[in-house]
Amino acid sequence: MTTVLWMTVPYVALTSFVLGHVWRYRHDQFGWTTRSSQLHESRLLRLGSPMFHFGLLAVIGGHVLGIAVPASWTEALGVSEFAYHLVSVSAGTLSGLVTVAGLAILLYRRVTVPAVRKATTTNDKIMYVLLTTAIATGMLNTVGSNLIGGGYDYRATVSPWFRGLFTIHPRPELMVGTPVSFQVHNLVVLALLALWPYTRLVHVFSAPLGYLVRPYVVYRGRDPRRPDVRRYARAWQTPSSTPAARR
Repeated sequence: MTTVLWMTVPYVALTSFVLGHVWRYRHDQFGWTTRSSQLHESRLLRLGSPMFHFGLLAVIGGHVLGIAVPASWTEALGVSEFAYHLVSVSAGTLSGLVTVAGLAILLYRRVTVPAVRKATTTNDKIMYVLLTTAIATGMLNTVGSNLIGGGYDYRATVSPWFRGLFTIHPRPELMVGTPVSFQVHNLVVLALLALWPYTRLVHVFSAPLGYLVRPYVVYRGRDPRRPDVRRYARAWQTPSSTPAARR
């Protein structure tokens, strides 16, 4: 069971994440969207969306530093374990609270606004359940285990296990003794990654960077006193302006 949970399941989830995005891009580009509901309601969206997105970016950044960067690297830079723990817990708690507040506003909006609720698909509901559970268990680990509790050094177990998946040297035995909340959090995140390409979460990879370099849109007026001889000029003529209508 250890091998299945902490080696087979992660590789299945990561394969679904990668190949799912390739399939979605090749076969469903018109569906590659957030399916924005701003037209239905904008007041709560303007409040909750920035809080959720910026808070989540900070949370993901903290995960990258905590999981991808080995403890030996931070020690080599002169960062003590106490200093790392202090920054990790304080920044993680703050960004987590902002994310939770933003998500709560967005979920309240999706439930209470009839038009937004009707636009919510079954796929969205499953995604929101996994996303909410992942954030809730993450906050439990940060606040419950590391802030209120005695603390748990996940960089000695969870971090090398995760890095081992990408170096093709998986070590599933490292996850056996981890707290249950950490195990649940990791399994939920893996389920979310597996489902990710088939939900509206694909918009994460659709940042409009091309807007920074694209040319301006130039609007040109047509002088009604000069006849237009271009190929599709007649398409712009109203019935009252055509020669037949004037006769």
